[in-house]
Amino acid sequence: MPRIQSTPQAATWRAVGKPEPKVDAVKLVQGKPAFTADFEKRGLLIAKVLHSPVAHARIKRIDASQALELPGVAAVLTWKDLPRVVFSTAGQSDPIPGPLDTFSLDNKVRFVGDRVAMVAAESEEIANQALALIDVEYEPLPVLLDPKNAMQPGAPVLHDEPEYVNFGESDPSRNLAAEIRIDIGDVEKGFTESDRIYEADYEVPKVQQAHIEPHVVITYWDEDDRMVIRTSTQVPFHARRILAPVLGLPVKRIRVIKPRIGGGFGGKQEVMIEDVAAHLTIATGRPVIYEYTREEEFIAARSRHPMRIHMKTGVKEDGTITANAMHVLTDTGAYGCHALTVTGNTGHKAMALYVGDEAYRRSPNIRFYADIVYTNHPPAGAYRGYGVPQGYWPVERHMEKIARDLNLDPLEFRLKNALRAGELQPFSTAWSEGREPRPETIETCGLEQCVQQGKAVIGWDQKYNNENWHRIPGKPFLRRGIGVALVMQGTAIPYLDMGGASIKINDDGSFNLLVGATDLGTGSDTVLAQLAAEVLGIPTADILVYSSDTDFTPFDKGAYASSTTYVSGGAVVRAAQIVAEKVRQRAARMLEIPAEAEKIRLAAGRAIAPDGRSVSLAQVALNALHKENQEQIMGVASYMSPVSPPPFAAQFAEVTVDIETGQVTVDNLVMAVDSGVIVNPLTASGQIEGGMTQALGYAVCEEMLYDNSGKAREVDFKDYHIFQAHEMPGLETIFVETFEPSHPFGVKAVAEIPMDGVAPAVGNAVLDAAGVQVDVNPITPERVWQGLGRR
Repeated sequence: MPRIQSTPQAATWRAVGKPEPKVDAVKLVQGKPAFTADFEKRGLLIAKVLHSPVAHARIKRIDASQALELPGVAAVLTWKDLPRVVFSTAGQSDPIPGPLDTFSLDNKVRFVGDRVAMVAAESEEIANQALALIDVEYEPLPVLLDPKNAMQPGAPVLHDEPEYVNFGESDPSRNLAAEIRIDIGDVEKGFTESDRIYEADYEVPKVQQAHIEPHVVITYWDEDDRMVIRTSTQVPFHARRILAPVLGLPVKRIRVIKPRIGGGFGGKQEVMIEDVAAHLTIATGRPVIYEYTREEEFIAARSRHPMRIHMKTGVKEDGTITANAMHVLTDTGAYGCHALTVTGNTGHKAMALYVGDEAYRRSPNIRFYADIVYTNHPPAGAYRGYGVPQGYWPVERHMEKIARDLNLDPLEFRLKNALRAGELQPFSTAWSEGREPRPETIETCGLEQCVQQGKAVIGWDQKYNNENWHRIPGKPFLRRGIGVALVMQGTAIPYLDMGGASIKINDDGSFNLLVGATDLGTGSDTVLAQLAAEVLGIPTADILVYSSDTDFTPFDKGAYASSTTYVSGGAVVRAAQIVAEKVRQRAARMLEIPAEAEKIRLAAGRAIAPDGRSVSLAQVALNALHKENQEQIMGVASYMSPVSPPPFAAQFAEVTVDIETGQVTVDNLVMAVDSGVIVNPLTASGQIEGGMTQALGYAVCEEMLYDNSGKAREVDFKDYHIFQAHEMPGLETIFVETFEPSHPFGVKAVAEIPMDGVAPAVGNAVLDAAGVQVDVNPITPERVWQGLGRR
C-alpha cells in the first residue's frame, strides 16, 4: 500500500478509499477471452496494409491485378477504389480542434510507413504474399525531416490536396499544422523589471507508447446489416462519429464495441486502423481482423510529439520570477492529429505552475508561442501526459539552473513562485484546446505538503549539499546525486468532456452499471463501481459493470485527459443518487413510513429506518419488480464539469553517475501527489508507479530516430529499450489528499501526472551528481560523457 495522508471527509466511507480488487482481475488471470483478438468469427479474413518504403512521393501507377489473382485473396483496395473523404484520425470531440488532412488511402505518401494499399485474405501468409505482388511506381518528392526548415521559403509542401480543411491558424502552404500565440500580462515589462535574465534551449524526443497489446480491430456486418467494429480503442463514441463519413454509413448503422484493452497510453485515442478493416468488410461482405505488428506500431502508429524549446526567464535577486517565456517548435510529422492541442497543453500546464511572487503573483507575465509543423516523419499524436511532459523538461531544468546560479534553495525557490489555492489558473483566461477559454480558480493545492512529505521520505535534507553522501567510498569514479521537479497536470477538459452512466437494480439487490467510459487496464471500471457502491451502501462486488458499447452504454467522450474518475465518476455518482432516492422511497413505503424516506440510510445492502427496522435491497427489488406499483428502479445521469482542477506533485530522484563513462543509474524515485481523494489506493499507486516507469524510459533511454531518408532506426523492443522489471529503481508513492469541492467525492486526476516530473528530476539529479547540464533528453551515457568533457 502507498503512504496516504488522508482527508477527514474520507473517514466514514465504506467503499471509497479502500483497496478493492479489480472487477476484471479474475477473468484476466484465468485467461478468459476478454481482448479484441480473442473474438472468433466464422469466415474471418486477415487484413494487411502495404506501407510506403519512401518518405515523400506521388503514386504514379499502382497495379494490384497479380495480387487479386492469388488464390485466397478476397480483396485489394487502393486509392482508386475508395471515396476521397478527408478526416482527422484524432479521437476528439466535435468539432475536432485540428486540420482535416488524412484519407484512408491517398495518391501521395508522406512518410515511410504511410498507407499504399490494403489487402484481405484467408490467411496472414497469403495476405503478405499479396502485398509483395502489388506493383507500385513512385514519383519521389523532396523530403522534409528537419522541423526548423519546414516553414522556410522553398520547403517541400506536404499537404497540397484541395480537400484540406484548415483549423485556426493552420496553413498547409507553409507546412504549418497549428500556431499558438499567448501573452498573459506584460512580458516585456516583466523582463525589464528583472535583475537577471536566463535563456537556454532544450529538446525532447519522439517516443513510442509501447502498449503490450498492439492496435487490433475486428469488423463485420451483423444480422441487421449494421457495421460492428470491435476494437481496442480509448474513444469508441468518437470513433463511431469519425468513421461514419469515411465509410459512407450513417452513425446509426455503426456499432463500436470496446473489449478489454491491453494498454493505450494515448496511442489508442486515435481512429487509426478501424477504417482499414471496415473498408475491407464492405468490399468483401465478410468479417475482417487487422492487427498491427510491433514494427507497424513503430513505423505507422502514433508517438509523442518531439519538441525544441527555448526558455527565457526574468528573475529578481531574491528569486522572484518577473516574466517567463517559452517558444516551442513541434514536429507533428506527416499529419496534424492532436497537433494544436498537445502543444497547447505544453504551455497550459507547464508554464502555468510558476507565476512569480507578490505583485507578479497577482498579475503574472507569461508568454507561450508555438509553431507546430509538418515533416516527413511518422505522425505524432496523443501520448499519456499529452504535451505536458515535454513542457516540464525545459521548465524544471531551467528552474534548477536559476536556483543554483542565485544560490537559492531549489525547493524554496520553486514554492516561492508556484501557483497556490485561491489563485487563478493563468492560462484559463487565454486558451482552452481550441475553444473559448473561461477563468478557473484553483480550489485545492497540496503542493507544499507534497514537497514536505517527499523530501522526508527520500532524505533530501541529509543528502542535498552533503559532499560525503555524494561520494561513494572505494569508488572514486561514482557520484551520487539528488534532484527534484514540481509539476501540475489537469483533470478533464472543462465545458467539453462529458460522461454518462445508467444504473438499474436486479432481483437480488445487485445493480448493473452501464458506462461509456473506457477501462484501459487502469482499473477505472473498479473505481466507478466503488463510487456507485458508496452511494448505494452495498459491497463493490454487487455492482456489475459493463462499459463502452455505443449501442448499449451511455455516451462518454472516452479515456483521455485524466478524466474518467472525475467526469465519468461524476455521472456514476449522480445516477447512483437517483437510484438511492428511489430505493429510499420504496423502502419507506414498505416500512410504512413514507414521510420519512429522506431519513432512511443505505448500508450493508439494506435500507435502514431511523428506528432500526430495515429491509434488504433484494426485498426492495422484488417489491419494485414484481409486487406493488411495479417499476424498474434505475437512474440515468451525465456529468460535465466547468472546471479542470489540477493535481500537483513533487517528484524526487536519486541517481548514481559514472564520471568516467557517463553511465547513469537511477536508484530511487519518490513521488508525492495531490490527486484529491484517492478512491482506490492500489489502482492509484499502480498508476503512479506505472507512470514513473514509463517516464523513466523517456528520461534515460527511449527515443525514436530516423536516417536521412526518413527510415526508422527502431522497429522493435530489441533496439527500442523499455525498462524491464529487474532494471527498475526503487519506487515510492505518497498520496497527499485534498478534498476537491467540485466533485462529490473530492477527486482529481491521477493517471497522467507521474509522466511529468521524472525526466527533469533525473536531469537535475545528474547535475547534482556530476555537474553536467544535459538539456537534450534522454540522458544517455554519451550525452553525459560529452558534458563531462565540457566542464
